Amino acid sequence: MNLERIVITGGPSTGKTSVIEKIEKVGFYCFGEISREITLEARQQGIPQLFVSDPLLFSERIIEGRIRQFQTAKEMDQPIVFYDRGIPDVVAYMDCFGQSYGDHFVESCKNYQYDHVFLLPPWKEIHESDNERYENFEEAERIHTFLEKAYTHYGYKIINVPKETVEGRVTFILNKLKRL
Repeated sequence: MNLERIVITGGPSTGKTSVIEKIEKVGFYCFGEISREITLEARQQGIPQLFVSDPLLFSERIIEGRIRQFQTAKEMDQPIVFYDRGIPDVVAYMDCFGQSYGDHFVESCKNYQYDHVFLLPPWKEIHESDNERYENFEEAERIHTFLEKAYTHYGYKIINVPKETVEGRVTFILNKLKRL
């Protein structure tokens, strides 16, 4: 069976998680965002903000987790899997915040390729910060730009998702996939 890998990405507060949850409800397998999980694990280990105290370690953990997700998908009996963010997101964030990183980050982006990338735009009306999301709206817009650059750099043709209801966005994504 041919496996089709679909990334849903975008900056903070673009509605990614709501879209992913709805896609799951209609019957597709979705890999969730792992940065919140890593942040919570670090807090349980007494590190309040791993991405601040050790941003490279934070990014290492994220990329390892996303590679695990990528590899796990091969073992699944699913024709299509969705990802809440992909491996190039890690490099995009590091570039956005001026962090240096090793070649293995770049190699991971090249070696683990997705089939389609859907990018959700910054959306001021739904933006909010919380205990795991610290970025303000201007930072979210900046992150969006770096996500576009990273995915384009690694050869992806980005499909922009319109600002609509969650149902409208899911319909847009699924209809687009039928035509690709």
